Formats: sequence, structure tokens, C-alpha cells
Amino acid sequence: MNQPIVLITGASSGIGKAAAELLMQKGAKVYGASRRGSEHLTDQNSKGEIISISVDINDEEQMKAAVKRIVDENGRLDVLVSNAGNGIAGAVEDCNSDEVKYQFETCYFGTVKSIQACLPYFRQQKSGKIISISSVAGVIPIPYQAFYSSVKAALLIFMDALAIELKPFGIQCATVLPGDTKTGFTAARKFSIASQNENSPYYQRMKKSVGRMEKDEQNGVSPSFVGKIIAKQVYSRKMHTFYVTGFSYQLICHLYTVLPSKLRIWLISKIYG
Repeated sequence: MNQPIVLITGASSGIGKAAAELLMQKGAKVYGASRRGSEHLTDQNSKGEIISISVDINDEEQMKAAVKRIVDENGRLDVLVSNAGNGIAGAVEDCNSDEVKYQFETCYFGTVKSIQACLPYFRQQKSGKIISISSVAGVIPIPYQAFYSSVKAALLIFMDALAIELKPFGIQCATVLPGDTKTGFTAARKFSIASQNENSPYYQRMKKSVGRMEKDEQNGVSPSFVGKIIAKQVYSRKMHTFYVTGFSYQLICHLYTVLPSKLRIWLISKIYG
């Protein structure tokens, strides 16, 4: 690519912002989508830029309009990085149906709407890259964040199925699975209403488990570490369909898939149970 045209959702902070800035520095023209928008940035050396788009990815018509604008302005769109997401914590019994829907709305259905908005243009071009940001939690179940793990696991299967459907059209798909990363996601994590009741039979264990997770996140890698992996995928001729960030997490995910199920559950219980 001479100058990749890239759309990144959830680009106002964290991994999305880091990826946008790194791609800009490499010379890409990045459309950074978020609900609140962000400033327009230009790199004088590479001539790359970040153009802010204010859009709610849960609004199908807004997403279609945003993608149409990009194609109208550039004649094409090369890459979608579906990064926007959220997290909710609480025992399964302490989460009501609206809270479960909240978890899936942005992470899963927002990703689906973003991808569907891009596909007609990618098919017409007979090219395009789709990079979805999942999580190691999609492979390793996190207690008291079961719905977050579930939605990230759903993205893995969805992207694999999508890759098969889109291969005849020259469209590549990749799923990036970050481990613990130090971002504002930790502070933005929501708790279900019932989980905050100290009389809940899960309260003490839930607080301890999520507290351990938050500590791991704040001691995790920087967003730019994950951003570099995303940028490498954007510029690669052929993307990895499945990429776990960091050797230690690659090893952990591999071990989790080969260990007996009882041992896997016991190990996770010792860490987060």
C-alpha cells in the first residue's frame, strides 16, 4: 500500500488511539471513530494523519454513513480495525438481562455492524483487511467477568467463519488477542447493580477476583505494544488470522487448550476464583 486508508473504531483512547498514532507515523490516513470524537492530527514527516469521526458503532445507519464518507473522500477503504468495546463485572447470577445485553451490544453487535458497513466496498474492490480486537479472556474464562469472556470468545468464532466466507473475494480477516494491557479500560469497567450489594453471596470473592484482574491490567503492557502488532498486520502482505500478543500469553493460551479440563478450571480458580 502507498498510503493505507484505515478506519479504527474506539480510537479515542487505549489500544485504538495507540494504533491510530502509530499508523499515522507510518504514513497511513486513519479515520478514528468514537462517540466523543478527537482532534485531527498530522505527522509532518510521514504525511500521515488521523481524521476524527464522531459515530456510535451501535447505530447501523451512522456506521454506514461513516464508511460511505471515507470511500467518497478516498475512492477506497483498505482496512477496518474493530476495536471499540466495554466490560462489565459481576457474578452471572448478579447480572440482569439488560446488563448482559450491554456487554454484547458494543463488543459483538457493534463489531458486526462495523464489518457489515465495510463489506460491500471491500467486495467491490476485491481487497480489504478486517482486524478484530478480541482478548486472551476469549480463550481463558474469567470468573465474575463471564459475559466479557463470552463475547470475546464469540468474536473468535465469528471472525474465523467470516474469513472463510470472504476468502473468495480477496478479503483478509485477523483477530488480535491482547493480554493484560494498561489502559483506561480498567477504570471504565462497569459492575452489575446486584454485584455491588454486600449481601450478595458472591460479593467478597467477586471483589477479590476483579481486584486481582485490575492489578494485572495496570501492570500490563502499554497500549503501543498492542498497537505495533496491529500496525504490522495492516502493512503485512498476508495477515495472521489469529495473533496472541506476547510470548507469555501465547504459551498460556496454548497450555490452556491442551491441559485436561479439570486442571484448567482448577488453575483459573486458584488465580481468579
